[in-house]
Amino acid sequence: MQAAACAVLVVMSTVEPNLTQAQQPANAGPPIVQQPAGASQTPQTPQTQVNPTAPVAQQPVQNDTTGTPGLPQAPQPNATEPLYLRATAKDYTEPHHFLPNPLDMYKTVEYPQPRLQNTPRLDNLLRDGKVYLSLADAVTLALENNYDIAIARINLDIADTDILRAKAGSSLRGISTGLVTGTQGGQTATISGGGGPGGTASGAGGGGAGAAGLVLSTSGGGPLPENMDPLLTGTIQYESANTQQSTTFITGTNSLAQNTQTYNAQFQQGFSTGTFLTATFDNSRSTTNNQRSSYSPTLQSNLRLQATQHLLQGCCIWLNRRFIVQAKNDRRITDSSFRQQVIYTVNQVENIYWALVSAYEDEQAKERALQQSTQLTADNRKQLQIGTLAPLDVVNSDSAVATDKQALISSQSNLEYQQLLMKQAIARNLNDPQLANAPVVPTDRVGLDRLPEEDMQVEDLVRQAYQNNPQVEQGALEMENNKITIRAEKNGLLPVIDGYAFYGGSGLGGSQNPNLNCATSTSTTQFVPCPPGQVPSSGYGSVLANTLNNTSPDYGFGVNLSIPLRNRTAQADQARSQMEYRQTQMRLQQLYTQIRIEVINAQYALTNDRAQVQAAQSANDYAGQSLEAEQKKYRLGASTTANVLQMQRNLATANNNLISATAGYARDRASLEQILSNTLDRYGISLQDAATGTVTRTPNIPGLTAPKPPTPPKPLTDSPAPIPQ
Repeated sequence: MQAAACAVLVVMSTVEPNLTQAQQPANAGPPIVQQPAGASQTPQTPQTQVNPTAPVAQQPVQNDTTGTPGLPQAPQPNATEPLYLRATAKDYTEPHHFLPNPLDMYKTVEYPQPRLQNTPRLDNLLRDGKVYLSLADAVTLALENNYDIAIARINLDIADTDILRAKAGSSLRGISTGLVTGTQGGQTATISGGGGPGGTASGAGGGGAGAAGLVLSTSGGGPLPENMDPLLTGTIQYESANTQQSTTFITGTNSLAQNTQTYNAQFQQGFSTGTFLTATFDNSRSTTNNQRSSYSPTLQSNLRLQATQHLLQGCCIWLNRRFIVQAKNDRRITDSSFRQQVIYTVNQVENIYWALVSAYEDEQAKERALQQSTQLTADNRKQLQIGTLAPLDVVNSDSAVATDKQALISSQSNLEYQQLLMKQAIARNLNDPQLANAPVVPTDRVGLDRLPEEDMQVEDLVRQAYQNNPQVEQGALEMENNKITIRAEKNGLLPVIDGYAFYGGSGLGGSQNPNLNCATSTSTTQFVPCPPGQVPSSGYGSVLANTLNNTSPDYGFGVNLSIPLRNRTAQADQARSQMEYRQTQMRLQQLYTQIRIEVINAQYALTNDRAQVQAAQSANDYAGQSLEAEQKKYRLGASTTANVLQMQRNLATANNNLISATAGYARDRASLEQILSNTLDRYGISLQDAATGTVTRTPNIPGLTAPKPPTPPKPLTDSPAPIPQ
């Protein structure tokens, strides 16, 4: 009968929600309408008891910031502030200036050597051979000494160098914005990663794919900007040439000897308008034994100015300055990823700290358990000597002592390992034997007071996480970069049509050639030297003046065309840029979904963890009371050694459960702060201090209590306290 009744109830529960409005009872309330995917639901706090199978009331669908209906709310992310964080005082976006010393432009830049020693703050915590460490001290030392933060800190200056490259019109080298996770211990399962959403930028490809097996992205694609750093080139050359002649008709000699000195210079510069300017200034001085040459030495000078303007592909300011915009976006992404790194590392240090607290309390619990079992076996041996106890009971208690000793040794080893993990997270140099061997004593314990986030509506928490999460900010900036790439690839589809114009002049002069032959007939081999003054002489000044005064002008204009007839490469890159942008959009929406799930899970986890701690505390109190009662019965002869040992094992298990539950609550509390990305604000951590590695204000971490010694079991009463609500 019970099975049949259960089957009927199951069928009714699956059929009733599918009733149409006409089939519903008159008192069933408003009709049930199925909600579309992503529809906003009535937020519930973890304390509200709801039926997870009950249909949700109809709510209007809200649009996200992109205007697409049915997607999660996506408020604009809060920008990381302050921007342009720097680990050093030098601004690497600014080059060496031309004045006052032009040679400074060619000087090397020496980046400061990394600090490999611990900050004095760590030595100040060493007292009586022990390191007394609070959670605030651990976080402060991590900001100053942790290698993960120190490595990520250099990315801030690396991003500045990309801005400097972009100002010159060069392509970007990119910045590594992934999380640095070299610190062991304290790993979390929250969302991690870097570089913004998008799967193809750094994904591994198959053999022969992309470059060196890596799949390349279209980021930065499109026509390359002109080089906006002026370029000055010059040539100074001397050449002496002797050339055998097949006939004397042209040169008047069988062996032509020429000595040529060349002095050429060229200036080039591109502009963000898509204009390229070239100025060429060539000069030469040559001597010759050519009897037909009027001058020896001959002075020649040529000047040519040419301007080329891209009319289609490569045109316009936005295209040639797009790398500067992308580099600045990348700089903001780097600031955001550094904030993400600091939040992640602080959360890691918290997890390591609470693991150390658990190991420390576990070691103390194991010592108490060994003391109890040792006392019991000592009492048993006394009773064995007077003949009131069987030898088997002594063997049983001795076995318990051996087991407790093994548990204590294992707990001590774990405590030493957790202390080592704590030291490597907050120190840079562990070669100091005093610091390496000093035990770490945690001085903080977690409190069970409710956090404000536990009583907030789910939608408010999710919105806060969207706004504060660095990955959302990075994803939004990455989408802006993708839009720039799409526009550049679209420009790359156009043919190359460049208009150009040039103007130039030339000058010629020198001294009369002493070898000039003035014979009237070129068929005779007789050499008749020309009289002085036959050829008017001129110096370099006259030659240069004729080059510049439009005496011999050279000017013109034209158009260069380059039209790809199939244009398949540009079409492929343009289409791929669109595909990568769509991937970025979906990755960002996926990130919204992941954040929502993690926020809800973390909020409920705190409530469950607190209940688990309270239950473990009650179980621990009961186990202590049971052991005390059993020991009294044992002393009165109403119990056995086996019963006492069983109660001791129950108390040890309860202690372990309480320690584990408390550590789980502490980790989940820190995890909620990390998911909401408000760790820095909540703890009063300055991002500028983290960027410089010099903490000027100690973090203030709320919700902590001082360590408390284990309390004795509460005495049993006839009127127990009411059950806590």
